Amino acid sequence: MSNYSNQDKILEILHNDCRLPLEEISVMTGIAAQEVAAIIDDLEKDGTILGYGAKINWDKAAGPDSVTAYIELRVTPQRNQGFDRIAERIYQYPEVKSVNLMSGSYDFGITVEGSNIKEISLFVSQHLAPMESVVGTATHFVLKRYKFDGIVCSQPEKDEREVISL
Repeated sequence: MSNYSNQDKILEILHNDCRLPLEEISVMTGIAAQEVAAIIDDLEKDGTILGYGAKINWDKAAGPDSVTAYIELRVTPQRNQGFDRIAERIYQYPEVKSVNLMSGSYDFGITVEGSNIKEISLFVSQHLAPMESVVGTATHFVLKRYKFDGIVCSQPEKDEREVISL
């Protein structure tokens, strides 16, 4: 961490575990706790820190079932508005969890969550595909998560069967 600024050190620590007390972050960074608090406050005010939350393995949680899909979107940007206006229209939908401008054969990578595959399919066909600037979509459904945001979600199950040899 020695090449990082104080802000970068704090951001990395918070990204890994945002529940750490200021005093522990102070010890980890060598920065006084009051200065850590001031840096975090500034990062929240300037929009660098957007929020805090738990990283949840929804496959194990007893909550409602949900389906995640990654949607690739090819668009024709509008004159004098570029990609920003299109992205703004897309991220307004509550089903949309992330929107990224991409390089490659598609312009946007969009993460969408719904209660089932049909709900996501309807969202794509009724909201995304009909947009005047959209020229193509490709939808990929998540079947199983192995690693999410740097954390391994599911380990392969151990084979508990007894080995029998003759």
